Amino acid sequence: MSSKVYINKIEKFLPNNPVSNDEMEHILGEINNKPSKSRRLILRNNGIQTRYYALDNQQNVTHNNAQLTALAIKKLVADDFSLNDIDILSCGTSTPDVLLPSHAAMVHGLLKNKSVELNSSSGVCCSGMNALKYGYLAIKAETANNAVCTGSERVSTWMMANKFEAEIANLEALEEQPILAFKKDFLRWMLSDGAGAMLLENEPKGSLPLEILCMQNYSYAHELETCMYAGGEKQADGSVKAWSEFSTDEWKKESVFSLKQDVKILDEFILKKGVESMGDAMQKHNIKPSDITYFLPHISSVFFKDKLYECFKNAGLEIPKDKWFINLPKVGNVGSASIYLMLEELYHSNKLKSGDTIMLSVPESGRFSYAYAFLKVV
Repeated sequence: MSSKVYINKIEKFLPNNPVSNDEMEHILGEINNKPSKSRRLILRNNGIQTRYYALDNQQNVTHNNAQLTALAIKKLVADDFSLNDIDILSCGTSTPDVLLPSHAAMVHGLLKNKSVELNSSSGVCCSGMNALKYGYLAIKAETANNAVCTGSERVSTWMMANKFEAEIANLEALEEQPILAFKKDFLRWMLSDGAGAMLLENEPKGSLPLEILCMQNYSYAHELETCMYAGGEKQADGSVKAWSEFSTDEWKKESVFSLKQDVKILDEFILKKGVESMGDAMQKHNIKPSDITYFLPHISSVFFKDKLYECFKNAGLEIPKDKWFINLPKVGNVGSASIYLMLEELYHSNKLKSGDTIMLSVPESGRFSYAYAFLKVV
């Protein structure tokens, strides 16, 4: 007999003070000492007003990813739960501090607690949900009594102007227009830093336990090419050439390790496959739109909100807008941590009551993956 699984605590850690739209380029820096021509357009479309960076105003690093994650986890500690009580530590991120060891191992090293089972989920936005699902399945299979699951990003250092100096210098040497390609500049004004942590247990505890009724994931990588990527360069045939196949000189000249997004295929497929996959998930688990009290969709831009609503409506999956809960304008797009930060804010809002249900929806544009969870307030 499988155990039920409950989210009994949710916490977050956001570094430093919120950064306004006007402050962003001061902190990240101007590429080639020139203001970005695309910044205002992107910010107008994405609707983000503030975000958080693990950088101070002098561009000094204040936290790495593992530190952000550990600080969120430590906020779960209370009289009834200590770091030494953790059975499983399951951490998801798109932006680990190092290629090896794993992100979860680096976080565990900071906690200084005891030997635990580790899981690291990599990828893009779904990595946080995949980390959550690992903990959920382990408890459900009765191989653990609890799991601490996290989603986190420290992407600001990836976006600093100095990371693109060699590429701009190379463009100037080739007598080309020394402007950073839109597929890279676009993401500088979209992404931010932060971490969220959840405590999953095999029995309800505390004042507001959330039972995880089901989780469901889908991938469309078998039919769609790469959309968001780092550590490589997309080729004309849609394949991605790995960083290890470039010379070290090319790493700098082509900003091989920078985050990039193919916005053309993003616009073409991200909503279409999102509606398709959510419809499949709801059908599989016998969930109707009317069953949902709160809908928490991770969207990278407010630009997609109305379009997503219309797509759901046209597919017979209309969820009234007054059920949508989004905090993107306040915290920015924090990738794998975004769903944690949304649920954390709703959890602590005093809005939830027994019997309410919550649908979590996370798309990942890396190669079009989607993750869903359906929760119920006990």
